[in-house]
Amino acid sequence: MSFRNSPDIIIRNANIVNEGQQQISDVLIRHGRIEKIQSNITGIVHAKSIEADGNWLIPGMIDDQVHFRDPGSPQKGSIASESSAAVIGGITSYMDMPNTNPATLDLKTLMHKKQIAAQHSMANYAFHLGVSADNLEVVERLDPKLVSGVKVFMGASTGNMLVDDPTILERLFANVPTILLTHCEYTPRIKAREKLFLEKYGRNIPAAMHPKIRDKYACFESSKLAVSLAEKYGTQLHVLHITTAKELCLFKDLPLNRKHITAEVCIHHLSFDESDYADLGHLIKCNPAIKTQQDKEALINAIAESNRLDIIGTDHAPHTWDEKQQSYLDAPAGLPLVQHAIP
Repeated sequence: MSFRNSPDIIIRNANIVNEGQQQISDVLIRHGRIEKIQSNITGIVHAKSIEADGNWLIPGMIDDQVHFRDPGSPQKGSIASESSAAVIGGITSYMDMPNTNPATLDLKTLMHKKQIAAQHSMANYAFHLGVSADNLEVVERLDPKLVSGVKVFMGASTGNMLVDDPTILERLFANVPTILLTHCEYTPRIKAREKLFLEKYGRNIPAAMHPKIRDKYACFESSKLAVSLAEKYGTQLHVLHITTAKELCLFKDLPLNRKHITAEVCIHHLSFDESDYADLGHLIKCNPAIKTQQDKEALINAIAESNRLDIIGTDHAPHTWDEKQQSYLDAPAGLPLVQHAIP
């Protein structure tokens, strides 16, 4: 999109929130770019004036984790519809995950997604490449400039993207040429817990049992493994959607520029806890699961008072209403959140 012929815009008396500071100022936008921030901008002829009247003016948010459903299931959420929702909610850049259909496991599929985005995205975009047991050579030869990162499901994935073989993980952490993002849940524990609850409830497992099946121990064991491998090989690691107080000890309370291991927390894990399953059921079923009030409070405190968590993402993952009304084993995991992160 070209802004060369766009009119000049002055946003006046905005409460600008940027780089840890707030100030009331005017902002001049010329050719689609911010040209000047000043207490009182004058002398600009023919500019469109917008009176902010002290309302906040903040930078657009970058969402490091979304699951748009294009290609494969655009009826759930296409790049066009979901990027529009992102922009409405103040997210101006997003990074899309590889578990579309087909999964983004090779350069041909990656380029196809970029072509869709070039035609339909309302926001800046980038794409993560996925890892399977069969595409390690593709990952190792990858030009880092083509992707925003490489995503590995170290547990609890769909299709052929689960990677839990120790030999494959060692090779991946040793040779990945860019930032490695991990979904950390320990599948053997999840399967064992699921079997216990199936024996107790049959297929009608209550939604509130989700955090007891995908519990803190499943998360901690997998996150601990990812961190240990990254420390062993010096991998630039980003652990996605931390959900428990127990996991926080794995991450250092250091400034970002002194880390090669970082962590994300998502807005639903800062907003909900296990008491909300009673009203919302599978609408808040997600992986990893929303857990206890104590976990939620620990995550909020970690964001507010330390540098252990580095990014707030959405893990936006839309499904249809009918899908979410199914029984526990059939209801898919994921919430549509990209429009709501900043609010």
